Amino acid sequence: MGLLKKYTGIPLVLRIAIGLALGIALGVLIKPENGRVIILLGDVFIGSLKSLAPILVFVLIISSIARSKHMEGKVIRDIIAMYIITTLIAAVVAVAVANIWPVRLVFPGSNADYSGAPKGISEVLYGFVLGIFSNPVAALSNGQYISILFWACVAGSILKKSSDVTKNVLQDVSDCVSKTIACVIQFAPFGILGIAYNNVSASGLEIFANYGLLIAELVGTMIVTSCVINPLIGSALLKRNAYPLLWRCLKKSAITAFFTRSSAANIPMNMELCKELGLDEDVYSVTIPLGSVINMDGAAVVITIMTLSAVGTVGVKTSLPMMVLLSIVSTLAACGSSGVAGGSLMLIPMACSIFGLPQDVAWQVVGIGFMIGVIQDSFETALNSSGDAFFTAVAEFRDRQRNGRADEVVF
Repeated sequence: MGLLKKYTGIPLVLRIAIGLALGIALGVLIKPENGRVIILLGDVFIGSLKSLAPILVFVLIISSIARSKHMEGKVIRDIIAMYIITTLIAAVVAVAVANIWPVRLVFPGSNADYSGAPKGISEVLYGFVLGIFSNPVAALSNGQYISILFWACVAGSILKKSSDVTKNVLQDVSDCVSKTIACVIQFAPFGILGIAYNNVSASGLEIFANYGLLIAELVGTMIVTSCVINPLIGSALLKRNAYPLLWRCLKKSAITAFFTRSSAANIPMNMELCKELGLDEDVYSVTIPLGSVINMDGAAVVITIMTLSAVGTVGVKTSLPMMVLLSIVSTLAACGSSGVAGGSLMLIPMACSIFGLPQDVAWQVVGIGFMIGVIQDSFETALNSSGDAFFTAVAEFRDRQRNGRADEVVF
């Protein structure tokens, strides 16, 4: 236990960086046929996440819907609308960037057959609708996220009228699965060591040229969303320059979120920021925790760009209607991500499924995501969490302006 405590006492980001460096070094020094044990580390890590992710999505959504309070008040409704709309806008921006600046990935050792990929939007929509109503048990077993989302929403809506005891049990189950995945992620450095070794030993160091481009595309899109799109929306709603407000949110919220890499862990910082801005506690005490779950601009960017990179890599043809569908699905997936480090990566397979990509390909994309997660997830969480406070403030200040209290709009 002492050794385990010392291990977990080292920051996860540092451990991942060490695992990545060791994986690259071993990939150069050891041939693939002599490194089966190292490859096994990556396979076990991805396999564990692949097994737990569908259950996590299912129980989180059921518990969140069942335990949700009645959202009364125009300000709260406005904030929720901003969360969802801006997440959709982030997905649309990501679609545009991914098409302007396509990045190709490398899937070492994949023998998947891509000939069964859909040929057009009608086939995608047919499979999408049919997949919604799949057997829920089979959906959990096979990772059919569209069906999982649907049945979880149905069950959560029905359980809203259940007793508090039932809701507490649901929350306990949700917490249990979340903590189990958190334990798995604690051992991510070993998994990433195996993944990095497998990639480098099979494809050489040049594979990281693609990863560098992918990181630049992800981070660049997130910066544009945070520093251009969001303040423009805020300025349009408030009819004044919203950049000073954005700067306060970035300084107070984004920096801590960048290092904690958890929207949920950054809730106290956002609550303190809202108090400093003089916002109504009855409003932000609801919208800040809610935002850590459904305000996921960064997650939408990650899901969209990495899915389109995988789609382009395997040569699946896309069209404008399919891009629109991907934006919507990415928004829904992002709103269902778990608010913890690496949460959005778990939902990439769901977005890949609408293009008919095999699960082994989708989960290799997830593995790549964990390899670049030291940078990607930090920027993603900073964008998500600072946006919680920013749009909570924008909505309340806008309400004050409508009610003749413009003098109280101070930031």
